[in-house]
Amino acid sequence: MLNKEEIKKIIPQREPFLMIDEVEEYTPGQGATAYKYVDESEWYFKGHFPGNPVMPGVLIAESLAQTGAVAILSMEENKNKNALFGGIDKMRFKKMVVPGDKLKLEVKIIKQKGPIGIGEALATVDGKVAAKGELTFALIDNK
Repeated sequence: MLNKEEIKKIIPQREPFLMIDEVEEYTPGQGATAYKYVDESEWYFKGHFPGNPVMPGVLIAESLAQTGAVAILSMEENKNKNALFGGIDKMRFKKMVVPGDKLKLEVKIIKQKGPIGIGEALATVDGKVAAKGELTFALIDNK
């Protein structure tokens, strides 16, 4: 299990844009499972939507991407690199994610050729699919 401080040693995102709270397990280059504890004090709930807070789909996708980044950037050869979005494909949002939800994030790396790869992503709440799709990433050197 990795906590936020340990996650920050692998991926470059920081608060308020660090979108995963803990990593349950990961295998470098293969996949990771993480969690986001959706709290009513999250910055985006102030405007999305007042009186009816819903986690934006793009931030669910970002949470999944950060989970995949743990798997990719934990590889020794990828230290001092960053993983950027190259594309989001077949992404479907099936359930609203609201304050109090424990968002489970699972990403399996299904293809990689050079600096480009694809992760199969699944976000669930209480075993129900909240979002699923494929994330394409591109590795770049940090400056």
